[in-house]
Amino acid sequence: MGPDHVICMIIGSVITLAIQWYGRRKVRQAIAAPDIEARRGIQLLDAENTQRVGQIDRLQERLANVERIVTDGAHRLDREIERLR
Repeated sequence: MGPDHVICMIIGSVITLAIQWYGRRKVRQAIAAPDIEARRGIQLLDAENTQRVGQIDRLQERLANVERIVTDGAHRLDREIERLR
């Protein structure tokens, strides 16, 4: 093995390391910056989630009113109906 072989091995190693570095850099960039479609999908899901939370809150309030009406006595319910008229 002469000096030419050693130099070729060093150059080959440097080229291999450069290719690996470039590939790892591209993978990190792809992971760090999700594509626009995924970002848009996340925004749509967040908006839908906010809407659903509002609906659930309103339903909980209505359910609390129904529970109050059902568990209260007839006398109190009559008074409230008369008050609303």
